[in-house]
Amino acid sequence: MGDISVGATVTAVSRDATHNFSKPNVAGIRLLEGLGVDGDAHLGVTVQHLSRVAADPTQPNLRQVHLIHAELHDELREAGHEVIPGAMGENITTRGIDLLGLPRGARLRLGAEAEIEITGLRNPCPQIENFQRGLLKKVVGRNELGEIVRKAGIMAVVLASGEVRPGDAITVELPDGPHQPLERV
Repeated sequence: MGDISVGATVTAVSRDATHNFSKPNVAGIRLLEGLGVDGDAHLGVTVQHLSRVAADPTQPNLRQVHLIHAELHDELREAGHEVIPGAMGENITTRGIDLLGLPRGARLRLGAEAEIEITGLRNPCPQIENFQRGLLKKVVGRNELGEIVRKAGIMAVVLASGEVRPGDAITVELPDGPHQPLERV
């Protein structure tokens, strides 16, 4: 198989020190090995998402970095929604890579040093509907087999620290097969 990441780039990076739904874009972020995005509310070894902390604060943080593909933003704009990078809470917005098609355990190198490992799908929550009415139905649906399809991005853990900025190249290393499809985390 050829390189599935040819031409893939980071288009925006975002972080927020508080637990807001949207994250403001910044010039660059620093990923910290085993922790997540420096200065982001979801930074930590254990789970930081408020609903998951309430359920069990000792769970490992498999949601250190949230990625969404810019192609989803394009699709949502065509459907009448105004969504910009960071608006749905992602830390990294990409273009030119099928994030949702990656298997669990795929590794992405972002820029010169940072490396992350994909843990699963973001499970869209009702906050998306509160953000923009009708948006939840656009990011969660069913395929022709009746299976639930989640399109609100993927989650990852940080394997190697490094700076990530818009314009950085993304390269993908797939795990040895057989590949496991992404499930919600």
